[in-house]
Amino acid sequence: MNSRQRVKEALSHRQPDRIPLDLGGTESSGLTAIAYNRLLGYLGVEGIARVIEPFQQVVLVEEPVLRALEIDTVAFHYEPRRWKPSVLSDGSPCLIPEKWNETVLPDGAKEVRSEDGRVTARMPRDGLYFEPGDPPLARVSSPSQIDPGDPCITDFDLPAFSDETWEDRTRRAKTLRETGRTVAGSLCCHFLAAGQILRGYEDFMCDLLAAKDIAHALLEALCTAYIARTDRYVRAVGEYLDVILVNDDLGTQNGPMLSLELYREMIKPYQKRFFGHLRSVFRGTLLMHSCGAMAEFLPDLIECGVQAINPVQISARGMSPERLKSEFGKDIAFWGGGCDTQRTLNLGTTDDVRRHVQRNAQILGKGGGFVFTQVHNIQPDVPPENVVAMVQALRAIG
Repeated sequence: MNSRQRVKEALSHRQPDRIPLDLGGTESSGLTAIAYNRLLGYLGVEGIARVIEPFQQVVLVEEPVLRALEIDTVAFHYEPRRWKPSVLSDGSPCLIPEKWNETVLPDGAKEVRSEDGRVTARMPRDGLYFEPGDPPLARVSSPSQIDPGDPCITDFDLPAFSDETWEDRTRRAKTLRETGRTVAGSLCCHFLAAGQILRGYEDFMCDLLAAKDIAHALLEALCTAYIARTDRYVRAVGEYLDVILVNDDLGTQNGPMLSLELYREMIKPYQKRFFGHLRSVFRGTLLMHSCGAMAEFLPDLIECGVQAINPVQISARGMSPERLKSEFGKDIAFWGGGCDTQRTLNLGTTDDVRRHVQRNAQILGKGGGFVFTQVHNIQPDVPPENVVAMVQALRAIG
């Protein structure tokens, strides 16, 4: 059984020959650049971190590491044609996309601006991540001001530094397909998070309750744009992909970000339409990323067509592996939940990591329906020996 077959069996709720491993197959199941550089040194593998997702500082996991850890997945990202050297917060070297232009401010902070001069990303001095910049639709006061053709809507979350042609992307997707690994692409699509970033977090959360006409106008424009984006994407690379990722964080550490009733009224109709369209044109698996305590949304997401969920934040309220597997394991696959990154992978000993991984994998992996990866990206404070212990513990289970 090769990697693609192994992941397909697991996602089909059948027991594969061993639990498949994802590490870097998506922008929310990989490694941050500082952690990656340290892992390269620990493994004795030559290389340098290529930062493919600058906001989270997530890297491309390249072939030497894929082979060394026997990873079953590979990511199909929007990539730049060329890279340039840069330096990470810990002083170690990296490569960043040529068109990701950081400016260091007098106070040591960094910012990135769009061609029209708007701040699109900020990193504080000695920071580890970029955060979104100025909300482009912050001054909207009526639905008539929402222009469905505005690039901030049609191109939302697409990396502006990706200057490949679609022919470039098609060739690259085909090459990844030939590796025999499961190829995971991403449409970079959100609804709730898009509203928060485009309007401003507080304003959009208020829109959902008190200015619903504005929220609906924005969500409708996003849905239309995402459907058009999906058609173009699937035409170009869909035949080479096994999984397509969509995103929308619905939970916080201690509970849902919004009530189930409000979700069903304001967010779900657009997800259902968009996910339904994606399922109609793409033969692979629809994987959704949502952090936090979001178990109560799972029945609705399953109804909307979601087939697998990531990152399975087992440390959040109501997200125990036992509960998730028993209540939802027949209807949705778990792509994550293998190792807690808030307290165990970063703070535990290698023995702590092994025990934790074996427990979670045995619960979530029983009868298939599980692709192993840690909860979200491996952060800079994670020791490389714990990453290797995590993988070794999974291999010990088989």
